[in-house]
Amino acid sequence: MEFRSLNTPRLDWTGDVLAIGAFEDAVELTDDLAQLDAKLSGTLQELIAETEFKGAVGSNAVTRVGGGSAIRKVILVGLGKPDTFKLDSLRHAAAAIAKLAKKERCKTVGISLPVWNNEPASTAGAIVEGIILALHQDRRFKSEVEDKSEPPETFDLLGLAGQEAAIAKAQAICNGAILARELVAAPANECTPITMAETAQEIATAPNFNIEILEREACQELGMGAFLGVAQASDLPPKFVHITYKPPGTPRRKLAIVGKGLTFDSGGLNIKGAGSGIETMKMDMGGAAATFGAAKAIAQLQPDVEVHFISAVTENMIGGNALHPGDILKASNGKTIEVNNTDAEGRLTLADALVYAEKLGVDAIVDLATLTGACVIALGNDIAGMWTPDDAIASQLTQASELAGEKLWRMPLEDKYFEGLKSPIADMKNTGPRGGGAITAALFLKQFVKETPWAHLDVAGPVWTDKDNSYNNSGATGFGVRTLVNWVLS
Repeated sequence: MEFRSLNTPRLDWTGDVLAIGAFEDAVELTDDLAQLDAKLSGTLQELIAETEFKGAVGSNAVTRVGGGSAIRKVILVGLGKPDTFKLDSLRHAAAAIAKLAKKERCKTVGISLPVWNNEPASTAGAIVEGIILALHQDRRFKSEVEDKSEPPETFDLLGLAGQEAAIAKAQAICNGAILARELVAAPANECTPITMAETAQEIATAPNFNIEILEREACQELGMGAFLGVAQASDLPPKFVHITYKPPGTPRRKLAIVGKGLTFDSGGLNIKGAGSGIETMKMDMGGAAATFGAAKAIAQLQPDVEVHFISAVTENMIGGNALHPGDILKASNGKTIEVNNTDAEGRLTLADALVYAEKLGVDAIVDLATLTGACVIALGNDIAGMWTPDDAIASQLTQASELAGEKLWRMPLEDKYFEGLKSPIADMKNTGPRGGGAITAALFLKQFVKETPWAHLDVAGPVWTDKDNSYNNSGATGFGVRTLVNWVLS
């Protein structure tokens, strides 16, 4: 697909389909729209009347233009009320346009949407993101393709000339999000610790990147008993992945992104039973997928920020070598953990990864994990939970997520809840009472970061969707990549 940013007025544009955005209850054919309607022999007015199009969010209408016009078809897409219009509204509108244009078998698409907040670069970027993410289809495991229609070849962003850099940035971010989608969507026999390490190595071939992959023996030397305790029952070797991006010159700041990398979670000896969703546990590396996706985007954007991308990758399996409920593990910072539930394994792998990240001397750490069902109960499937004791990093991530259209909600770090994690025979247990389970999980992680500003994102809900949602089609969403990249670039 080609994206062109043009100053061509919609009145003069020619091509297969012209898409126009309209606000709710403000669908009026005035000024250039009146001229365009006259040029199209009243097609716009007729389409509005016949479909009763009023510009509501999610509404759209399409029709063919007759009379030998230089435009074959017209699409109207609703933007909702002007006071609710935001950057993500553009992504949704662009996604709807892209899907309709594909369905109508159009090759060239002209897009006329309002500029958000007087920011043409952000507007162009959001439109491109919406289109690319909406049209992405993962066909790797299909022997036959059901939808054989081809996407449009060219999208013209009208009234947005000179935004080539914004378009390139959006394409890079989408490349990262699509990588994350495909990692999460791949089954556990295709996406393993070994293949995750290979993916990381491929990313690290970019300029100014390097990689270190710690094998089991190296992790033992570093005292990563929590991570290795989870890994010990798997026939596949654990891989501790550390990708580093260092820009030329002095970096503006240094950051670490840590992703939970459980390529499959059986629950261990606390095995997941019927109705537990065990068949979906290929998704339990959604944090690592977002981390690697962000790394891929950063590899193309090459910002002036040093970034470390870290994941302790393994499976959580059962067998003669499996971790027992009641076992005590020692993490790499010396803290001991009584394992009262082997199905709370992600926090054990993150514990050693967070200790490792802090030793790098970074300015801030963010971890992402499909960590708790409790967070899904609290916030549903569309919103990730955010825990941090640092207001500055909370503000940064909130702003980054708003630009990305990925929803975060800051949750409380209630220190007294740590009482539920206390163990009579170790420094702590790995799970607490059922109530506040997502909070106690965050408090557990907090024990492995001493001084560095840190935030934990529980993305258990939004990494996957069971239904089409505009530019997040059913399946893996790539959640977190766009927020992380915006945070790095901020």
